[in-house]
Parts: sequence; structure tokens; C-alpha cells
Amino acid sequence: MRDSIKPTVSRETFERLEVYASLLQKWTKKINLISRSTVDDLWSRHIDDSIQVYDFVMPSSGLWVDLGSGAGLPGVIIAILAAERAPDLRVRCVESDLRKAAFLTTAARELGLQMSVEAARIETLVPQRADYISARALAPFDKLCAYAHPHLSPDGLCLFQKGVQHEKERLKAEKNWQFDLVIRNSRTNPQAVIYKIGALRRAT
Repeated sequence: MRDSIKPTVSRETFERLEVYASLLQKWTKKINLISRSTVDDLWSRHIDDSIQVYDFVMPSSGLWVDLGSGAGLPGVIIAILAAERAPDLRVRCVESDLRKAAFLTTAARELGLQMSVEAARIETLVPQRADYISARALAPFDKLCAYAHPHLSPDGLCLFQKGVQHEKERLKAEKNWQFDLVIRNSRTNPQAVIYKIGALRRAT
């Protein structure tokens, strides 16, 4: 997968992805950033899995907020791609675990990214007015809507990566939320999807 990604990005972007991969492997030995069982498949399971979120919307500017960012997936990857493709896009990673927030801050510094880190719980943030909100492996869909809703701009979009239970989660969430939905099948996991959510609002 590493070699298949290389021709699709610039040399500078690929070098940043390699540095990020090395940082992630190094820090994972100390704190639980990603499952140890997925380290050998890092480029497919995590890096390309995050690249496809960026590719879904191809942002040019605005504010992208990654909730529960953890290892920076997809937040750091979004920032790496935006550094060349969308320099007017601001990326903010939200992570309450101080060790993981320290990793994100280190990654931003070493990769030379215009990416900010909020070491706070989502519920305590001031409204972000984000143009894009992403979340990966964070919470059930209903709760993701509750997390995202206060922080979206009026025309903001959510990009949620969901697994095999996504339909069950969506049906439950529809009792509390209304939204416009576009679903794209994941290119890295046949059982996963990406939800693009617009016009998120509470059900009446």
C-alpha cells in the first residue's frame, strides 16, 4: 500500500507521510495510539483509510475539526494533504488524553503543519463553527451527531467513518436527528463506509 500511495501525492507530501508513520510507530510503543496488531498494515489500515476521507470532499479552505483525534487519524493526514493541496484549510485536532495530545503537538511541529491541538473534552469546547468535522472509531453514530452538532457551521459537513454496524447505528440515530446523507464504501475495508452528513439538525 505504501508504494501505491507514493505516485498519488507529491514527494514532499509523501515524505511527510513517511515521517508521520515513523512517529506513530515510535510512540505506539509507549502509549496506545493504534492497535499493535495493525502496525504492520499501517499504510492501508490507517494512512490510506484517512486519505480517502480527504478525497471524499476535496476541501479548499475553511476549518476542519477532527474530534477524538487520538493518533491523528484522520486529522494529521488531512493536515499533511492540505499543506500542499489546500493551504487555506485550517485543521484542529481535539483530544482529551494528554499523552495523545502531546503526540499530536509533536507531529504538528516535526511535520511543519499549520495544525492546532485542543487538549480538551469535546463537550467543553466553545462552538467551533467548523466547515468540516471528522471522527473515526470514536462513538456510535447517534452520539457523534450530538458531539458534532454544536460545532458545525450552518453549511458544515460531517465525515464519519463507520464499520459493519453502521446501518443499525443510523436507524437508531434517525430517532433523534435529521440530516442529508451520502454514503461511500471504504476502499480499505469492504465492511466499512464513510458517511458525509449535511444539514444536521435535531429531529422534530
